[in-house]
Amino acid sequence: MAHTLGLTQPANIELPKISFAAKEIDVAEWKGDLLAVGVTEKDMTKDENSKFQNPILKKLDGLLGGLLAEASFEEDFTGKAGQSLVHRLPGLGSKRVGLFGLGQSASSPAAFHGLGEAVAAAAKTAQASSVAVILASSECPSAMSKGNTAAAIVSGTVLGLYEDNRYKSESKKPQLKSLDILGLGTGPEIEKKIKYVEVVSCAIIFGRELVNSPANVLTPAALAAEASKIASLYSDVLSANILTEEQCRELKMGSYLGVAAASANPPHFIHLCYKPPSGPVKTKLALVGKGLTFDSGGYNIKTGPGCSIETMKADMGGSAAVFGAAKALGQIKPSGVEVHFIVASCENMISGKGMRPGDIVTASNGKTIEVNNTDAEGRLTLADALVYACNQGVEKIVDLATLTGACVVALGPSIAGVFTPNDDLAKELFQASEASGEKFWRMPLEESYWESMKSGVADMVNTGGRQGGAINAALFLKQFVDEKVKWMHIDMAGPVLNDKKHVATGFGISTLVEWVLKNSSS
Repeated sequence: MAHTLGLTQPANIELPKISFAAKEIDVAEWKGDLLAVGVTEKDMTKDENSKFQNPILKKLDGLLGGLLAEASFEEDFTGKAGQSLVHRLPGLGSKRVGLFGLGQSASSPAAFHGLGEAVAAAAKTAQASSVAVILASSECPSAMSKGNTAAAIVSGTVLGLYEDNRYKSESKKPQLKSLDILGLGTGPEIEKKIKYVEVVSCAIIFGRELVNSPANVLTPAALAAEASKIASLYSDVLSANILTEEQCRELKMGSYLGVAAASANPPHFIHLCYKPPSGPVKTKLALVGKGLTFDSGGYNIKTGPGCSIETMKADMGGSAAVFGAAKALGQIKPSGVEVHFIVASCENMISGKGMRPGDIVTASNGKTIEVNNTDAEGRLTLADALVYACNQGVEKIVDLATLTGACVVALGPSIAGVFTPNDDLAKELFQASEASGEKFWRMPLEESYWESMKSGVADMVNTGGRQGGAINAALFLKQFVDEKVKWMHIDMAGPVLNDKKHVATGFGISTLVEWVLKNSSS
């Protein structure tokens, strides 16, 4: 990535290459550094002699001379979600045996993704290079196919193993070289699912790296360069068109350019297009992402406790989701679908030429906006991006944005808000999220709230009152979408960052890829 300030350059750290395999071998015969057993609370049931009743645990404990049951009792391991117990015990081909709690039952992608993350953490601690994962209960994948279960474990392991150390002067490399999934079947189908989830996980890591990169490194120009790089890597299916400020002016994108006006770093309007390598296109889609590489708030500068100005490098999380999805789809190459990836990237800064409260800007569809708050800038950039997307002749648009603090107040830090007037589109998104394990909640588009968005001197203001702020923002965006186009807005201000670890999550990428595939003929 290019850099413009502070002499900071990210280190070029290669992702560890891990060999994944699905195997059907006896658990006692596996040889390696760590044998990880996923267990439910039911699996931990013991008889009157304090012996395991579960066949796999009973077998392992027999080979270990009862030490596994003894250790689980002494450390009060009951199989609750998040619990883990790892010991170096003689008697098996593996150096260490670990029990990892799945809770009362495990039937969702999130549960098995969590298992993979826990296994990754244990592998780091043990400096393990070879790991095997087996589920104690054959009932675990009952609500999911065994292939999907294996894929969720692999995804959790890849993402759990990853640490963004590009900006650290010293870092340790994980030692893990191989992960075997035991007891969930073998063959081309499960291998295909594992390969798919590897591709998506690497795309999520790419998205995380974009969001984690500071604004003095990831400028609008650098974001455009990263997008162009994706198109170059997968040039058989992807093309890039980066519009300059002058070209945006010719397209009358006054709303977007008003936000960009104060920054020393010029705006870059980014448009990637995916076309299948062969066959007809049956569906045209657009993914639109908010791309504010930094948001100071402008003249309505972010001040005071809770303003979170220090995390505003993450205000381009929507664009990271869009480009992460592009990276994955460039490798998967679905047929029958054309996808436009659109980001109006810029910075919201402060200067003598910047947009002032009270200014009126004109969007590319001719609608005028009185800017009553310069910190409600993301919707101004998305307005012109949505008009542009509709002009590509697409049938469906999903936009993603770290748009409002109000949505975080409503849904907390891990759930994204979904706004759409179209029930079918909502159904598609929630089906995709079931496979990805990401959390969304549909919010109302209450049309009566639009009254608070009316201006005395322009067509609209850019923000209404404090009440229903996320709904008002969605209603604003709706003004820039063609009525013939099915549209959805996702407010991901909460889940873009992991509050505990203070790093990006890569939220949205997995769900977007699933959604595009559901619209393809692959």
